[in-house]
Amino acid sequence: MSPAPIARSRTSQTPRCTNGSSKTSNTPTIVAGMRTVLALCRGGSTDREDGSVSRRLLLHTRPGRLMAGAVLVLFLATLVGLVALWAPDDRGGDPRVQRVTTLAAEVVSVREEACPGTRQACRSIVARVDEGPDRGERTRITLGPVEVTPDLDPGDGIRVSRAEIPEGATAEAYAYVDRERRGPQLWLAIVFAVLLVGMARVQGLWALLGFAASLALVVEFLVPAMLEGTAPLLVALVGALAVMFLTVLLTYGLAAQSLAAILGIAASLAVAALLGQLLVDLTGLDGRGGDTANALAFAAGGVSLQGIVLAGMVLGALGVLADTAVTQASAVLALRRANPDLTARGLYAGAFSVGRDHLVATTHTLVLAYVGASLPLLLLLDAGGVSGADLLNSPEIAEPVVATLVGSIALLLSVPLTTALSSVLVARMPVDALPAGGGHHHHHAH
Repeated sequence: MSPAPIARSRTSQTPRCTNGSSKTSNTPTIVAGMRTVLALCRGGSTDREDGSVSRRLLLHTRPGRLMAGAVLVLFLATLVGLVALWAPDDRGGDPRVQRVTTLAAEVVSVREEACPGTRQACRSIVARVDEGPDRGERTRITLGPVEVTPDLDPGDGIRVSRAEIPEGATAEAYAYVDRERRGPQLWLAIVFAVLLVGMARVQGLWALLGFAASLALVVEFLVPAMLEGTAPLLVALVGALAVMFLTVLLTYGLAAQSLAAILGIAASLAVAALLGQLLVDLTGLDGRGGDTANALAFAAGGVSLQGIVLAGMVLGALGVLADTAVTQASAVLALRRANPDLTARGLYAGAFSVGRDHLVATTHTLVLAYVGASLPLLLLLDAGGVSGADLLNSPEIAEPVVATLVGSIALLLSVPLTTALSSVLVARMPVDALPAGGGHHHHHAH
């Protein structure tokens, strides 16, 4: 994108902006670098010329150049981290761990009868196999005692695994694995996507793409790298930064609020990582608090379980940090457009008063999310007569408590930091160069 077309679009669409920003930018390195970041974002929007003017004027201010340079350095560091930490494709699994392939089946009939040698009632089913070499055939599967087995009905979809039976043995050919749940999940995801795109339009579509890309990043990078034995906290930080760039830039584009939000989120993630490391060491949380951790230690012996706890804290904090940071940056833009005469100090005071209420609500959300995830365990411990003091001391409860506190403290720090960065940046830009509507709509950023 050459300077001349940008200058012409500025003259034709926002003539009031030409008066303070007519000279050519002398920062080609920053501009070229930010074009690299722009590759993550979409192009071709109806307001692309306005967005080009906004970005050009952003780089004409000293705070804008400094923040753009910092974001560029952070972006390049994240790319280097992804390349350096990416697990090889030919990594071998633990030979002790046997992968189980499940097949689709449908329950034909259910029967309850006495368990062999006991007075307990056992449940068995006849299922029709719908996949694999025995497709269409019916097989009998014993589930076990009624009290601890799922209540199935004819017509229910299930997943089964085929057993390797030695020749001459009389064991059942298939074993029950679980219910089939992917169908309802798929329909729920479709409803969510339709509602999101219907309400948020183009921005909702880009948010969906960011969500899908983030999920792919977690599955393809974060999980394999951790299983490879790489430092989990480092992997989590790099992965969280990559997810942040994807979600913020794809959803909101490259604009003033995006720069401030990215720097605020990155600084808050660093605080969460350092604070998490300190608290995990002080509380002696080593990650060996449950059956899942023990199974992971067996399946992937080189993994640091304590590092997994830390990585979970960082990733858990990312969601609320991204939401709060972008909201604060957008609030600053909205205040600036509504009150063009406000200084950076005035913008900060106004946006922070808005963010205070949002901060309290988001902290409640974070706490309730961890409480909801730990509810079955809380019920189990309480039913077992565990006292409140011992409850807090148990690693299964201490981990979510520490994670909640780490995320909440990082959240508390992110609000003033992001608000300050955005206020300094926006106060130096002409009002006409700011995205309309506070920057919530992605197409204004391009």
